[in-house]
Amino acid sequence: MLVVGTRGDVQPFLAIAERLQEFGHHVRLATHANFSSFVRSAGVDFYPLGGDPRVLAEYMARNKGFIPSAPGEISTQRKQLKAIIESLLAACTEPDMETGVPFKAQAIIANPPAYGHVHVAEALRIPIHIFFTMPWTPTYEFPHPLARVPQSAGYWLSYIVVDLLIWWGMRGYINEFRKRKLKLPPIAYFSTYHGSISHLPTGYMWSSHLVPKPSDWGPLVDVVGYCLLNLGSKYEPKEEFLQWIQKGTEPIYIGFGSMPLEDPKNTMDIILEALKDTGQRGIVDQGWGDLGNFMEVPDSVFLLKDCPHDWLFPQCAAVVHHGGAGTTAMGLRAGCPTTIVPFFGDQFFWGDRVHEKGLGPAPIPIARLSAESLSNAIRFMQEPEVKSRAVELAKLIENEDGVGAAVDAFHRHLPPELPLPASSSEDNEQPNPLQWFFIQIEKWCCLSCS
Repeated sequence: MLVVGTRGDVQPFLAIAERLQEFGHHVRLATHANFSSFVRSAGVDFYPLGGDPRVLAEYMARNKGFIPSAPGEISTQRKQLKAIIESLLAACTEPDMETGVPFKAQAIIANPPAYGHVHVAEALRIPIHIFFTMPWTPTYEFPHPLARVPQSAGYWLSYIVVDLLIWWGMRGYINEFRKRKLKLPPIAYFSTYHGSISHLPTGYMWSSHLVPKPSDWGPLVDVVGYCLLNLGSKYEPKEEFLQWIQKGTEPIYIGFGSMPLEDPKNTMDIILEALKDTGQRGIVDQGWGDLGNFMEVPDSVFLLKDCPHDWLFPQCAAVVHHGGAGTTAMGLRAGCPTTIVPFFGDQFFWGDRVHEKGLGPAPIPIARLSAESLSNAIRFMQEPEVKSRAVELAKLIENEDGVGAAVDAFHRHLPPELPLPASSSEDNEQPNPLQWFFIQIEKWCCLSCS
């Protein structure tokens, strides 16, 4: 498994890894070194990938996604990309770094930000299956989460544009990686084949009760349901925290997880004012943004770090968070009305989906968060019909087994035997119209240069 991202990105893959091992598979989960103990504590082999999730999160927050917004951001992106890409082959072929036990992957599961995954699979001649927590396959039903297109006419095209921008931005690193480490030929500049995952089996890890599978996604694509890791059963809260929960009304959870905050003190002031204005108790998750550090808070507010959401959210009346896919899943599964304060990317997508279902107010981008907007959001979530809809959805999610469906999809899409080396028949296949268009541009460019 090749997984790039924050803890919320890694967690559903760890749940799948545990279930795959129950089927007798030997699973290695390769992700950032920050999550070594997290992965190993679940009894799953770990291998470190390059890249720092804190740097990646800060970069994504500043640029609202993968694509650099200013020249100064390009060097940050390139360093992280190069570190990730350079580590992928070793993750699939090198012995365990602690035990020395040999390892060679026979199949790959990856999320799209691992970037070089498909190229490693090509070099090793093994099958690859993409899993992700946000849509990456073109559809006419909603836009790509990284391209907030207002008109439905541009929905499908938004996926192609994002694919191409990301591919063109990393083409140099990928081709260097292919030639130097994978011993594969470089890919043409205008190729769309390696910028897209549409030709690969893909599983999306969200509930179809929240976002049904689009009608234009074919049999290669599955919406498997939320893949949740059961951490709450092993959690033992401190007595002080238990007493605080039990001595008053159900609190509002407010936290932004791995998201960086430009001004944590100002954000905390907004939270405290909104809670006071609405007369609510609040649990504030300090997260990577260090909310509430070196601040005095009233007795009605509890500052918290590192508490499993599957234990915490059922204790809460409602939740306010950044809209990470995993956090959103946990809140909805607990039957909590939800306010999403998005920072970038798919967080806006999940904020829109939650609002469309009537499970919370319209998302409040972090730049627009104020005491007034947060107070209004809390009042919206307190409306009985909102709570009723949240509880109804929670019952539907409870009856799903996303992890089981993900494992089933992986097994279903595996070839009966390892694929043979690529033959020349691939070269005889007719390109689709978009590929043909870029091939003609490439030919024209090459002719001009020669």
